[in-house]
Amino acid sequence: MRILVVSDIHANFTAFEAVLKDAGSFEKIWCLGDVVGYGPEPNECISRLREFNHICLAGNHDLAVAGKIGIWDFSKDAQEVIFWSRHWLSTPHIEWLKTLPDTPLKLEQNITIVHGSLRDPVWEYIINPEVAKTNLELIETPICLNGHTHFPAIFRKTWDDWRVQEEYPRVNSPVKLTLDRMIVNPGSVGQPRDEDPRAAYAIIDTDEMTYTFHRVLYDVSAVQKLMKQAKFPKRLIRRLRFGQ
Repeated sequence: MRILVVSDIHANFTAFEAVLKDAGSFEKIWCLGDVVGYGPEPNECISRLREFNHICLAGNHDLAVAGKIGIWDFSKDAQEVIFWSRHWLSTPHIEWLKTLPDTPLKLEQNITIVHGSLRDPVWEYIINPEVAKTNLELIETPICLNGHTHFPAIFRKTWDDWRVQEEYPRVNSPVKLTLDRMIVNPGSVGQPRDEDPRAAYAIIDTDEMTYTFHRVLYDVSAVQKLMKQAKFPKRLIRRLRFGQ
């Protein structure tokens, strides 16, 4: 089975469509959260995702737009788009956001998925080996997929089971999913922050038990135009071009 793994679409429909086209055939989508927020087309992204056989987690922006958490821990720019999204999202889509789980899910492939971390599913960023090590101790399955950081990465225990190794996955290069404990982040579809503006995603092949990281170009300027029309903060518009 081929599974499309996406995270942090952030209402960037143009990037999401580019990913769907580039991914080819697949049987399921696993979305690790934050379908909305930051971007100008939240309704379109939710509608498109729901066309597929999918599992979707709630990210912090999804929960904020749905009114399930407060907005005061978000930046001023993010707050502005959260309020905008609440206004423009259809009622059925708001209700759908409210149904998304905000805790880790253990899937049948012996893989756990979470938005932030196992220690804090909504808010914690796994951004270095120290944070990863604490979370690796909490894994109940060999593999954990997470999002939230907008930065593709693989964290795994080393041979001595003491240190944690951080890897940047190579594009189009399959990684074997072994019984070793691993935390794997596919990066962001709609808001990359690793200084590469291309949309990021991954494919898991459950027959071969491989994870393959991908990047795809999309029309950033078209998305920026929509953001300008919606009067989004200039910083949010500008950062798309540079993947920051």
